[in-house]
Amino acid sequence: MYKHILMPIDGSSCSEHVTAQGLALAKLFGADVTFLYVLENPISHIYAAPEGVPYALELYEDLKKTGHAALEKADSQASEADVPAKTLLQEGSNPTQTILSAEEDFDLIIIGTHGRRGFDRWVLGSVTEGLLRKSSKPHLVIRCPEESE
Repeated sequence: MYKHILMPIDGSSCSEHVTAQGLALAKLFGADVTFLYVLENPISHIYAAPEGVPYALELYEDLKKTGHAALEKADSQASEADVPAKTLLQEGSNPTQTILSAEEDFDLIIIGTHGRRGFDRWVLGSVTEGLLRKSSKPHLVIRCPEESE
C-alpha cells in the first residue's frame, strides 16, 4: 500500500517518538523511509541589521550540525529496525512549504504534533497543520507525549 514514506524530523524528543512509530509502520508495509530535516537559514531573516550577519552565520553552522546529527540518529534507528532509509537535509525559509515541495515522490507522510493550543500555537505556528491544509497526500499525524513538549 505505502512503499515510500517521508518523515520530516527536527531532532526533538517528539520527532524521536514519531521516528520509532513510523519505522515500525514502514517495516510492516515493507516500505522505505526518507527522513527530511528542514534547515531554516537565519541569514534570510536579517533585513536591516547587517551587524547580525556574523552571528547568523555561526548560528547557521550550528543548526546545520544539529540537522546532520538528527538525521544520523534517525538513520541509525532505521538500520536497527532493518528499514531501508535515506536522509535529506534541505534548506528552506518556510518548513511547511519545503516539506510540501518534497512530498511529491512519497505515498505517505508521517509527522508529529505537539498539540499546542491557544497562544503557544499562535506564536509558534504549526507545520503539521499547514501541511494538512495544503497537501493532497495522505498523512499520519502522531501526537507526541506531553513530556516531549
